[in-house]
Amino acid sequence: MRGRTHTQVKFSDVNWRTLTGLIPYLLEFRGRVVLALLCLIGAKIASVGLPFILKALVDGMDLARGEALAALPLGLLLAYGAVRFANVLFGELRDTLFGRVTERAMRRVGLKVFEHLHALDLNFHLNRQTGGMSRDIERGNAGISFLMRFMVFNIGPTLLEVVLVMGLLWWNYHLGFAAIVAVAVICYIAFSVFATEWRTHYLRAMNVAESQASTRAIDSLLNFETVKYFTNEAEEARRYDLGLAEWEQARRKNRLSLFALNGGQALIIALAMTAAMTMAAADVMAQRMTLGDFVLINAFMIQVFMPLNFLGFVYREMKGSMANIEKMFKLLAVKPAIQDSEDAQALQAPAGVIEFHQVAFRYQAERPILAQISFRVQAKQKVAIVGGSGAGKSTLFKLLLRFYDVEAGAITIDGQDLRDVTQTSLRRAIGVVPQDTVLFNTSLLENVRYGDVTASDDAVLEAIRLAHLDDFIAQLPEGVHTEVGERGLKLSGGEKQRVAIARAILKRPPIMVFDEATSSLDSRSERSILQALAEIAQEQTTLVIAHRLSTVVDADQILVLDQGQIVEQGDHHTLLALGGRYAELWALQQRQQRSVDPVEMEPSDQ
Repeated sequence: MRGRTHTQVKFSDVNWRTLTGLIPYLLEFRGRVVLALLCLIGAKIASVGLPFILKALVDGMDLARGEALAALPLGLLLAYGAVRFANVLFGELRDTLFGRVTERAMRRVGLKVFEHLHALDLNFHLNRQTGGMSRDIERGNAGISFLMRFMVFNIGPTLLEVVLVMGLLWWNYHLGFAAIVAVAVICYIAFSVFATEWRTHYLRAMNVAESQASTRAIDSLLNFETVKYFTNEAEEARRYDLGLAEWEQARRKNRLSLFALNGGQALIIALAMTAAMTMAAADVMAQRMTLGDFVLINAFMIQVFMPLNFLGFVYREMKGSMANIEKMFKLLAVKPAIQDSEDAQALQAPAGVIEFHQVAFRYQAERPILAQISFRVQAKQKVAIVGGSGAGKSTLFKLLLRFYDVEAGAITIDGQDLRDVTQTSLRRAIGVVPQDTVLFNTSLLENVRYGDVTASDDAVLEAIRLAHLDDFIAQLPEGVHTEVGERGLKLSGGEKQRVAIARAILKRPPIMVFDEATSSLDSRSERSILQALAEIAQEQTTLVIAHRLSTVVDADQILVLDQGQIVEQGDHHTLLALGGRYAELWALQQRQQRSVDPVEMEPSDQ
């Protein structure tokens, strides 16, 4: 399978500067961020205050007698409930306020990646692995959501709360409790970092296996017809299952390593809790502390270690999220090989005169494709390019659309070098009917409208009529609203080509390019389509890449390509009279046509 190998990011090598890329998205809603932080502070104050209310409540119940028992605990109970509610309320307000920031960041980044992918050059898309790349983007977006939420509201606040609790325990009691918390936190963080770094290669292997399985599945489904042609369903299922087996194995190892990590963290917390409560119980027995103090220390320990336990999860997920975000940011860092120059202007093509000046091009250094190609297409002229497979016909088409830049020479339209104009204006001025038409999974009407998304329904229907699609559509129960399926799989090759022709008719640009535009049509349909195209081409400059020579006999000029060079040039009759390469191709195709077409019997005169 052809594809680009994605660089795997080691979690230990994750670039923490990735976080700086998220700052602009935080600043977009700085007011919401400030309010969310204020709510965070309110929640933390309420959280730290709860154990003190609980201590007063327990001590009050232990010491109160008579009528005081009905008044004092009731007030503390109400205060306890109010503070706990405030803690939850501030937390919910914080999440609600910051949720808008996170969602907008995911939207902004998602759109940026989408636009960037469309801006990348053809070579990138020929080498991409769609399934794996889509999973990288999904994980990157999920990572943004996780990082923006938990970095702001969990990592910093949790560490702040730990320091605050240590100070309160030291101030109100003695150094021993603060020391237990400090040692436990240090051991917990050190173990979490060590164990996380140890187990990240399992998580990385799981992500790689998941991406590979996703790539395999999408590649197979996109080529559904080919799988059916060769009855390779079982083989595709076998290959996909191999990928799933690797994912299952990696996930099992990841799960076992997570068990070890969670077990070690739980042991550290349990030892610290036991030590603190034993010390507190001893002080209560020695009457150096009240029962309320014992409850307060227990509440503080739970309050410290519960978010600390969550901090371990956040740290693990944060490292994974940063790796996923970095992959996505690396994708954004890929520079298109074809870019507009800084002073690029919009193409002005009222006439549509095309000229190739000594153009040379190669895809690979050792394999030249075009050498010293020069020709001129006058305004509203029809020029055909013919030749054998591999002669370079489609390469000329790709260079004209500037999917690649020429290696030497220049291509101009109305005297403007393609490298000096914007790619958008260039492609807007050129209509294309490709040999392999890929449709979107929507209706016929919308697929044709894609040629001009602003066109009215009447204009779309007129283009459909000119492309001779109306008879076919009339037979469909849902007419123009018929869904064509993914990549147009519900339509035949000829029907898809008619849709492509209708799109080009709707666009009506000054320049039209036909790349084997009638290769999937029968002879009758081809004649009717060619007649319609001939009418349209009267007002446009037309460049035709053709294998079937019968479709270009009316061309003003025919260029014959052989091994990347123009070997003959002229109209149909001139080239036949030369008796060269074109005449050979014509004679060969005529013999093939006679051997395929049935003999049409003329009625005899009687």
